[in-house]
Amino acid sequence: MSTKQEIAKGLLSIGAVFLRPEEPFIWASGIKSPIYCDNRLILTAPNVRDKVEEALADNVRANYPDCEVLMGTSTAGIAHAALVAQILDLPMGYVRSGAKDHGRGNQIEGKLLPGQKVVVVEDLISTGGSVIEVVEVLRKAGAEVLGVVSIFTYGMQKGLDRLAQANVKNISLCDFDAITEVAAKEGYIKKEDITRLLAFRANPSDESWIGGKA
Repeated sequence: MSTKQEIAKGLLSIGAVFLRPEEPFIWASGIKSPIYCDNRLILTAPNVRDKVEEALADNVRANYPDCEVLMGTSTAGIAHAALVAQILDLPMGYVRSGAKDHGRGNQIEGKLLPGQKVVVVEDLISTGGSVIEVVEVLRKAGAEVLGVVSIFTYGMQKGLDRLAQANVKNISLCDFDAITEVAAKEGYIKKEDITRLLAFRANPSDESWIGGKA
């Protein structure tokens, strides 16, 4: 079993990624989705958590060997950035969604020097908007952002395009394709559901996948 499949199995086993093609979830945007992600559950499952953090650390070592600082996204990426920083013996901080309205008005928390090489730690990437904002804040502060490590990505074309346009590299431990493949093998979904799920991934606005119509 590959690392990607192992992470997928772990996420499914604790409900951090939950597939429900017969009874779709509704996103805040109104889009009906067969998948729900709550990677915060990883923190309460030590066996899965250890595998995730070690895999994130391995990805930083392999893809960003010059990394000097880890920066978590607020709020879901903060704990993972801290745990990975401990493994790699690196400093870490995090980026707020907006500047504080009190004190020093920081948006970046933790020490960051201009020119430092930074890797952003994110839990989930869908359309890429939030992590791109974090990267832009860090770049504005003078950091050299090497890229992003994330736990899970939907792999939606919109997200891939936005990351490419912003010149942001992302390495994810697990993706939608791996989740659907492992979910079918482990009996979370039926094998015939894979086509429907991938149809959703290809175009979330098209609801033809619902009810087995894809």
